[in-house]
Parts: sequence; structure tokens; C-alpha cells
Amino acid sequence: MSQPYDIVILGLSITSSWGNGHATTYRSLVRGLAARGHQILFLEGDMPWYAGNRDEPHPPGARTEIYRNFGDLVARFEREVTQARLVIVGSFVPAGARVGDWVLSVAKGIPAFYDIDTPVTLSKLAEGSWEYLTPEQVARYRLYLSFTGGPLLRTIESRYGSPIARPLYCSVDTKQYRPVGGECRWDLGYLGTYSDDRQPALETLLLEPARQWKRGRFTVAGPMYPKSILWPANVQREIHLSPRDHPGFYNAQRFTLNITREAMKSAGYSPSVRLFEAGACATAVISDWWEGLDTIFEPGRDVLVASDCEDTLRFLKDTSGAKLRSLGEAARRRVLAEHTPAHRAMQLECYWKEADDNFSAHSSRRHRRHREGDGRMGAGMAPQRARQTAGGHAGPTAGEHRDQGGLHQPAGAGN
Repeated sequence: MSQPYDIVILGLSITSSWGNGHATTYRSLVRGLAARGHQILFLEGDMPWYAGNRDEPHPPGARTEIYRNFGDLVARFEREVTQARLVIVGSFVPAGARVGDWVLSVAKGIPAFYDIDTPVTLSKLAEGSWEYLTPEQVARYRLYLSFTGGPLLRTIESRYGSPIARPLYCSVDTKQYRPVGGECRWDLGYLGTYSDDRQPALETLLLEPARQWKRGRFTVAGPMYPKSILWPANVQREIHLSPRDHPGFYNAQRFTLNITREAMKSAGYSPSVRLFEAGACATAVISDWWEGLDTIFEPGRDVLVASDCEDTLRFLKDTSGAKLRSLGEAARRRVLAEHTPAHRAMQLECYWKEADDNFSAHSSRRHRRHREGDGRMGAGMAPQRARQTAGGHAGPTAGEHRDQGGLHQPAGAGN
């Protein structure tokens, strides 16, 4: 290619949405960036599970390439990674720590980390499980993009030394996800892969209501649920829905249920893509509560919050048709105003510029200190002494660990 790519993304998967929330996130982000004129290369490791379940092998907006292993990645794509203006490494990339070291050593542009699993990542860092990110790399990536917002961003900056940690939530394509009318097949539905920590909430907020309300119509779609689960007779099961079928699924429900993984609930400020998908379809949402939900959707206006079976049954039985429409319309307005691919693309551009400006200021100050050191010291001692002065004030060199955030001092870093 004659022109280098603006952006190279190395992510877990963009071609397969089976059992992960990464693919839909990357697809939306790539569409938003491409619409703003960016040239994007997405690099995905060849994983057997995803290889057999590629529901979108060639997503629009980017050139997508599959690499076999780390050696294949370096051999085929070092030029593109070196020349790109922004290189993003995502969480849970296979051998991600090794990939990150390589990116940090060769990229001439801004190296960034996109954490779609922030609470899980921070737990892994604390436990010493560093397969896709090390503590030292957090400080070396010039930008840390996080699926989780709120106070956790301060931790990433103050404890791990990230120069800039910023929220980059998922988004939804409102041309694809929109109200289309049609038959209402279910009173309440849920779309999500099985996880141990979500199952108790699914039991409380959907399965138990289904047992108690025999006339109600329910559905659960998603893979990996154990065969041992006893599904009530009025709960319809779907093993997997392709993203292209999600809008129809939401539009066939009176309410959809949003359940948040325990790590995300504990951290707060971690909206699921399902929240935005259903909202974009103007389907009323019942959600569990987590800190920061009210910064995304306003409870009572955009979303209803349930904590037990009784809450769910009350919403299902007592909500009027007018209130149901009002909830869905309010949620769609909020999504259109704040959570589209265009919004995320513009946010990323702003963070990218901030990281670039921060690095330029860092380099300028370091260069100035070198020159000042040269003027004060004799020719034989100047280089070594100047390097010490620069290192002491401008942050660590590659490979060193630091505890503070360098040039970017986050608000409340000492809290």
C-alpha cells in the first residue's frame, strides 16, 4: 500500500462475535473511524474457536487480516505497525504482553492499549497474571483506553503510571439497530453468553419470574449455558444469534433484560453493549443496578432498575403501553445523542490528539533540558549528566516502572 494506515488495531476478534463482546465493539468503532476518513488495518490472531464461528469475516470499514502466531504477525505486518500514526493493542490478545513489547519497540506513532475488560485486567495485574499486559507496559503505552470509566481511571494513572487513561465505551450503529415494529413475541428477553457470575441475576430477574408467571413469554439467547440448567417451559432458548439478527430479537420483546458481570458491577461505570443495542431499537430495558448507570441512562425515564423477582414482575404486569413506548423512545434518544460509532470515533480522535500533544510537550521539555545541561557542563560530561537530568524529571525510559503519571497529573491522584 502506498500510503501507511492511519490506525492499526490488534484485537481479540472482529470477525467472530461468538462468546465475546469484543467483536461488536470493534466493528462499531471501525465503522465510525472509517466514516471520518481513517484508513484502518485490523489484525486478529487465528484462534480455533473463532475460526469456526466467523459471523462477519470481512467487516466493513477496515482491512482485516488473520495471523497464525507472533512470528507470522511480525513477518507480515511490521511495516504497517511501524508506520501507523496510532497503534492500538486490545485486551485478551493472544500473547498480548509479547505483542505489546513489540509494538512499543517499533511503533513510530502513538501506541495505545484498549481495555475492554478493565476490572478483570486490574485484578490480573495485582495477581501477577500478565499474559496480555504487564504493569510496566501500562506506563509505556501513551494512551490507555478503558471500557470502564469513573474512579478506576485514576487508579490506572496513579498506581500504574499511565500518562493518560480515558473511557471509551462501546457504541451501536443506529442505522442497523432501530425500531422496526412487527409482532411482539416475548414479554422479557435476555441476550448474553453464559457466565457463572451473571447466572444468579438471570435466575432472580428472569427465570424465577417466568416460573411464577406461567402466562408470561420469555427468551434467553446465548451460548455456553450448562445442560444442567432447568429452563421453565415458557422460556424459549436460542444458542446463538448473529449480530445481524439482534435488532429483530430486541424488536420482538416488550422488555429486554440487561445483566452486568460481577467485576464490572463492582467497578461501576461499565455499560454493556446490550444496553445500547436495545435502547437504539427503542425497546424498554430492565437492568440491574451498578454505580454510574445513571450517567448513561436515567432510571425511571430511560431504564427501569430491578433488584429482585418482585421488581421484574411488577414492571412486566403493571407498565402501561404508553409508559413502555416512552421508555423505549427516551432510551433511543439518549443513544442517538451520545453512543453512536461517530461519537466514539470523535472521542478517540480527541484522546489521540491529547496523547500526541502530551508526548510532544514531554519531548520538548526533555530536549530543552538536554540543551541546558550541555551549556552548563563540560563537553566530556554533558551527555551523561543531561540524560540523568532529563530522566529524573520527565519520567522513565522504556522498560522502567514508574508509580506516578508523568506529565499528566490526574485529578484526585492521591485519593
